[in-house]
Amino acid sequence: MEREDADRPVPRGHGEPVTVDGEEEPVIVKLGVWISNTKTSRDKLTPEQRDALRELGVEWAV
Repeated sequence: MEREDADRPVPRGHGEPVTVDGEEEPVIVKLGVWISNTKTSRDKLTPEQRDALRELGVEWAV
């Protein structure tokens, strides 16, 4: 699926609806902001956090 391509850029303003267990309405997660902030502060990530991102196919986490 093109939508799930790890190499596809996510616009900073993108929000992704996520359904949380036990909740009826989805919560909007500001995915674009999260990716931008995480990428900017990647040097502060723990080895476990970097490993988790690599397992998801995030190239800049290498």
